[in-house]
Formats: sequence, C-alpha cells, structure tokens
Amino acid sequence: MNRSLSSSLYSRSKSTYQNLLKPFLNSTSTLNSSTIAWSDPLYRRISPLGDRRVSVVPVLDQWVQEGNLVDSRQLRLIIKELKVFSRFRQALEISQWMSDKGPVSIADAATRLRLIFRVHGLEQVEKYFNNLPQQLKGFEVYTSLLNCYADENSIEKAESIMQKLGDMGFDRTPFCYNMLLNLYCRIGSREKVDSLMHEMEEKGCCNEHTFTILSSAYAAASDRDGIDGIVEKMESDPKVIMKHRTYAIAADGYLKVGQLDRALEMLKKLEGHISTEKRKNILFPILLTLYTKTGNKDELYRIWNLYKENVKIYNKGYITILSSLLKFNDIEGAEKIFKEWESRGLFYDMRIPNFVIDAYSRNGHMGKAEDLLHNGIRKGGKPFFTTYYCLTGGYILDNQVPKAAEALKKAMVTSSKIRKDTLVTCLEYLEGKGDVDRAEEFISLLRTEGLFSAAVHEKLLNCIKNRT
Repeated sequence: MNRSLSSSLYSRSKSTYQNLLKPFLNSTSTLNSSTIAWSDPLYRRISPLGDRRVSVVPVLDQWVQEGNLVDSRQLRLIIKELKVFSRFRQALEISQWMSDKGPVSIADAATRLRLIFRVHGLEQVEKYFNNLPQQLKGFEVYTSLLNCYADENSIEKAESIMQKLGDMGFDRTPFCYNMLLNLYCRIGSREKVDSLMHEMEEKGCCNEHTFTILSSAYAAASDRDGIDGIVEKMESDPKVIMKHRTYAIAADGYLKVGQLDRALEMLKKLEGHISTEKRKNILFPILLTLYTKTGNKDELYRIWNLYKENVKIYNKGYITILSSLLKFNDIEGAEKIFKEWESRGLFYDMRIPNFVIDAYSRNGHMGKAEDLLHNGIRKGGKPFFTTYYCLTGGYILDNQVPKAAEALKKAMVTSSKIRKDTLVTCLEYLEGKGDVDRAEEFISLLRTEGLFSAAVHEKLLNCIKNRT
C-alpha cells in the first residue's frame, strides 16, 4: 500500500454563494420507504412516526395498556428495522424501554452501545459501558465498543479493546481484526496495515472480508499492484470463498486505476455467480453499475436482457438501468425502458420518471419534461424536491427565468428544506455566461416570491456585481 492510501479523504472548498447562503438554507436528506412486512401490528403503529424527533414511548405504553403482550424478540426486530432507515433515536428509545421492563442480555447491551454512539456520541457510550454489570461485558459488547472506537478513528482506544479481546481468548476472530484493519486502511497507515496483516496471517484469521477491505483500500489509493496481489491471494487461498461482492470490489478497483482488461476479467467471473446466486436482484444491479463504468453501452444492454431473463424486475432494477443509460446520455433508450416500466403496472415510484425528467431538462426538452411530470402526478406520483430542482436547472438553460424561479419555489415548498447546490449552480451558470442582468432578474424573482429576506437578496446582488 502506498502513501496515497489516504488520498481518498478530501474536502471540497465552498463557493462564495455557498458560504453566503449557509446561514439561510438547510441541507436535505434522502427519504426512504420501509420494506418491512406489515404483519406486525406494533410495527404498524411505530412505522408511521417518520419524524425521528417523535418519541415512540407513548406508543409502547399504550400498547401495553391495551392488554397486548410485548415480546422481546419482536422489539429486537423492530429495532433492527428502524436502524435500517437511520431512525436511531427511536430505536434507542425502544432499547431503553426494554431495559426498564425486563432483563438485559449481552446482545441487547451491544445493540444499545451502537445506538448510543449514533445518537449521543462516544462519551455517552463509554459512560454506559462503564456502568454495565461485569456479567454483561461479554464478547459482543466489547466488539460493539471496538466498532464505536473504529468509527471514531480512536486508534489507541481501539487497539486497547483489541488487546482486551485477546486477553479474553478472542484473538483469532476475523470480525474484530477486520474492524481494526478497516480503521488502519481508512487513516492510511501502511505500517499498521502490514503489521496487522502479518499477525492475522500467522493466526490464520483472514477471510474474504479481510481481502475486500484491502482491495477497496488499494483501489482508493490507485495501487494497481496492490489490487493484483490481493486478487491473487484471494483466488489461491482455499479458505477464502470468492463471493460476488469480492469480484465486484476487485472490478471496481481495476476500473479506478484504468485497468479495463483486468476489470472485464473480474466482471466475467462475477457473471459466473448468476447461476448460483440466490439474491439475483442484488447481483444484477451491481453488474449494471459496473458495466456502465466500463463505458460499453452494448454490454450494459446485454446484462439488462440477462436480468429480464433470470428474474422479475422491480423498481430498483429500473432505477439502476435508467441511471446507467443516462450516464451515456441515451435518452432514446431511457424512454423505451421508461415505457416498459409503465406497462408493468408497478408501484408508481416518482424516482423513476425523475431520471427522465432530469435528462429532458439537461438537454433542453422542457416541454417533454413538463408533460412527464404532469402525467406522473395524474398517475398518483408525488414529485420530490429534486423533480423541481431538475426543472429549475432546465429552465435556466432554456432562458425561462420566471419558470425557474417558480420551480425552485415549488421545490422548497415540497421539501420544506433546500439544497444549496442547485441555487449555487444556477447563479454560477449565469455568472459564467456573463449574464449579470439575468442573474439579477433571477434573484429578484426569488425575493418577490418571498424565498429570501431583503438582507439575503441584497447580499446576493452585491455578490454578483462584485464578481463580474
């Protein structure tokens, strides 16, 4: 591993507009849809509480007051599901509620540690750990604590816990070593990586996850020789089961270092898992994404046809193929796929027409973009803020500044939040074109619509004038 291992950690400088708007604009977060089966009546009450600030404790108390039984296994499954959708605060509330009502297992304490870390940070994690009874400080709890230290890049504390695990007789467990290895790779310490790998090999506790961690690190560092060495080790080690994820990471790594032939070789091996892979709806989107990176559209279509031959495709598959095709700016192909999706009668996920609306907007087909939006609304689709952001940029490019302002207003109303990047892009585009008048018109329209205060309006105008 070379010195460039840590080069993947970088910071992006903010433009004048971003700094100016920071106090007034909020960032956005991606909204997810729950995929859990709604057979659990308690979960059906908790799931709609999408606002993470809303407490779930009253729901739990009401459930008990109604005479319903509470099963700890049921609550653990709900906690697990809430974690999937980053509802950590609510998951922590359920964990605490469980502790108040009954005995705590080592696994429960381990889960609680990770949730506390997510919600309150490392200081509260250590406080909780120190107050745990000794009989609960088992392997799972220590590995959970190690995970927290690794995520926080607390090297000395992570190493101390690793030593403790060794004293407890768990020093041949790949899971713990891999967490530490991942930390060393992330901070770019070749010396520590090499030393730990030597120790792991001596103890025979390397597994496929060990090699995928290293492969990802070498790829991030653009270390072609490193990737070659890891692939060779993985394929020659009889104890390592080469799973589809392993080949996917290797292929992605070779693409990052410009080794197209080697990447295609890994992709062919990845395709070899199609016949045996049970979760084909996970494998095919990976193949689509990686073949897109090779720049070969014909191969992309070939994989798409294989996808359709092997499994029933749902919305996620259509999202992946549309995203891939539009990286080639293949609008005609995207239109055909979109029509195919519409004919399937699947749940009308607005993310799918969003891709086509974005493509139309970027290529000046604003009439088509508007028609697609209206058609989606008629069919029950609910536009996202990103839908209107796409239109905003398209209107700017099409010299329709009033419509751009109106679209941006709808975006802000739709989300109750706003990303800075689209507004910044609009302003920088106008500035780059030297079109100060149109930039001022755009800003004034936003002010007229009540999107900014007079103070922000004045600062933006001054910014435009001072930079020309």
